[in-house]
Amino acid sequence: MGVLTGGLLAAPLAARAQQAGRIPRIGYLAPGSASADAPRIESFLQGLHELGYVEGQNIFIERRFADGKVERLPGLAAELVNLGVNAIVAGGGGVIARAAKAATSAIPIVMTNVEDPVAAGLVASLGRPGGNVTGLTALVRDLSAKRLEFLHEVLPKVTRVAVLWNAAYPEKAAEFSETQVAARTLNLRLQPLQITDPDDLESTIEKATKDRAGALIVLPDPLTNTHHLRIIEFADKRRLPTMFSQRPFVIDGGLMCYGPSYADLFRRAARYVDKILCAKPGDLPVEQPTKFELVINLKTAKALGLTIPPSLLARADEVIQ
Repeated sequence: MGVLTGGLLAAPLAARAQQAGRIPRIGYLAPGSASADAPRIESFLQGLHELGYVEGQNIFIERRFADGKVERLPGLAAELVNLGVNAIVAGGGGVIARAAKAATSAIPIVMTNVEDPVAAGLVASLGRPGGNVTGLTALVRDLSAKRLEFLHEVLPKVTRVAVLWNAAYPEKAAEFSETQVAARTLNLRLQPLQITDPDDLESTIEKATKDRAGALIVLPDPLTNTHHLRIIEFADKRRLPTMFSQRPFVIDGGLMCYGPSYADLFRRAARYVDKILCAKPGDLPVEQPTKFELVINLKTAKALGLTIPPSLLARADEVIQ
């Protein structure tokens, strides 16, 4: 009955979007690969389904993936604009939303997890975005302290933590600075591992072990997200515990993650798409995350010879056995 009632309530929303007799066509622009982005797309489609949309029936989605190559984003955004899509979902951080905004000032853009959209120049303010961009912010930098605290609980004797981040991604320098501030309160030293080329991943992570880092924090961006399996493999070889910001990377073997629920953010992005088909994006306030998740991979912990404190396990939203 709940499913049936939800479908009946959602159906008018989908029908409303087709008031001109045209099936909406949505562009989906992502920085990574189709496989790496699959969990996010699944959440987005689930959100659409809850609103009565069925891909191929009453909505079309044009997907474009940069495969970790940021330089491809402007061309892919231009392709979506040339297709005449009704809206573009920027399935990633600020660099994706900026590429979409540079390609069009007319087509509505829904950002999904931009850390600071005001500082990125995407919106005038969170309450009144103005222009053609709105959506969701991820507030990633504000969570740096919690990630370090969780690592410190698992590794109380560790005094040096490496941070892997893409130097070509502007937001990452600011996020690293926030992590430095948090580290000082815990008397931890950070070792910056800057990278711009995926071919340098193994040698870069090797520096962490040579300099006696006891753990590795990976800041999210198209490069590290696309190559997270290699990062996990290289870190495991060196018995280096990893902290990510997204659940799928812990499912794939990372030790822990803490951050906004990206599944929730992408489900909510579908609601923006529905609203944006009938309203001006500049009138729709930017929303912040409301759901956060701590995920721990107990199997990885055992392989690394680590004991996760029971108090931390009790606070985890998900424990992978």
